[in-house]
Amino acid sequence: MSVQIGRGSAGSARQATVVPLRRLLPMLVRGPVNAFAEVGRQARGQVVRLDLGPFRPYLVTHPDHVQYVMRTDWTNYQRVGKVWDPVERFLGTTFAGEGPDWESSRKAHQPMFTARHVTSLTGRLADVIAERVDRLDESARSGRPIDATKTMTDIVVAVNTMFFFGEKSSFEEGERLAREFGTAVKWLNVRQIMPFVPTAVPLPGDRAFANAVKAVDEMVYPLIRKARTASGDGHDVISALCRARDGSHADDRKVRDDLVAALVAGTDTTTHALAWMWPVLRDHPPVAARLYDEIDRVVGTGPVLPSHIPELRYTKMVLQEVLRLYPSGWIMQRFAAASGEIGGVSVNAGSTVFVSPYATHRLDEFWDRPLDFDPERFSPDIDTRRHRYSYFPFGGGPHQCIGQHLFQLVALLTIATLVSRFRPWVRNSGPFTPLPAALRPKQKIELGLVPVERSPHRAR
Repeated sequence: MSVQIGRGSAGSARQATVVPLRRLLPMLVRGPVNAFAEVGRQARGQVVRLDLGPFRPYLVTHPDHVQYVMRTDWTNYQRVGKVWDPVERFLGTTFAGEGPDWESSRKAHQPMFTARHVTSLTGRLADVIAERVDRLDESARSGRPIDATKTMTDIVVAVNTMFFFGEKSSFEEGERLAREFGTAVKWLNVRQIMPFVPTAVPLPGDRAFANAVKAVDEMVYPLIRKARTASGDGHDVISALCRARDGSHADDRKVRDDLVAALVAGTDTTTHALAWMWPVLRDHPPVAARLYDEIDRVVGTGPVLPSHIPELRYTKMVLQEVLRLYPSGWIMQRFAAASGEIGGVSVNAGSTVFVSPYATHRLDEFWDRPLDFDPERFSPDIDTRRHRYSYFPFGGGPHQCIGQHLFQLVALLTIATLVSRFRPWVRNSGPFTPLPAALRPKQKIELGLVPVERSPHRAR
């Protein structure tokens, strides 16, 4: 297979194979997420162009080509253009943008998201998660099922409220923010899949999107003002961002955009990975048994401690495999600022390029039995031999997700805390299918909780 990459002379590149609308439409009707995966599988790593009527994006799936777009020539493949316009109306152009504003935003965020800083918060994060899990005792005793996605969202909201706002916000405010985020993301996706429709032409959900953005602003701006007037050096994200900005009206907008973009990304990725965990374990009893055994052995009957996290090796492998099959950022859009060449295919300036972790993670050429769930793929001996961009649930290059250390810690703490207290089991049969909005499970996942014998919760 040719993996030629880079800028070439106009005469050296060929035109991309076009996937016609008549082939795409039935797949898109069945489900847009799997449609991209199927097109990628049939293309066998070649760059193809999708005929979506007035919108004709390129689909890039080969790891070499993904690396070229995301890292090697990343300044040419930018997060701008018609597909990004709805995102900018919600998240702004700092954390989710390009250029100097993005660089200053990344610099302001960086100290709060390093592995060292996140690890230093393990005890506090574990306490927040344990407090939310304690609230599940009544459901376990009564046999009342819980909604997996809602419960995982509640845990992540509690963590994010502490991490981003400290004592400046409440769980209830965080919960409302998460609801409004969900509404905004749902309806901006409608605009994203129809970028050829002018903004002036109304689409379903436009009003709900605008109302959600307004509600977010009405909650976030007062929190920014509170952070600016608080005494002392707060050790939460909002305080760090306010210290990095001068306090002008324009800078308050940048703090708002920084916060909202980071919160949306962090909430979706962690919540949905944790929600998918339980049907996956239900469908793979040997994996579940090994994970339960590891947590029982490492955590025992007490609370989850910071020292336990490095020992949860198999649990981490299971989590990585869940992210392979269900990456929240399942598709990423880039705008070609200048004409170039990817894989020997000519890409014209002004074109949209799609990169899909969901599709790349399912390529037969780079994964053995790609549709099977197998955590052993991520055993240390195998993981080190894999192409860096055959697995990229957090993106790659300079725009790689800054919150991946926080995600891993919160996810491991949540799984270990739940499993050390209960044996969750999925009560409804499914099947469960992913929605395009951040790969959220479409169907409700009902969890039953069987209590595990353990000693009373001990304070750290």
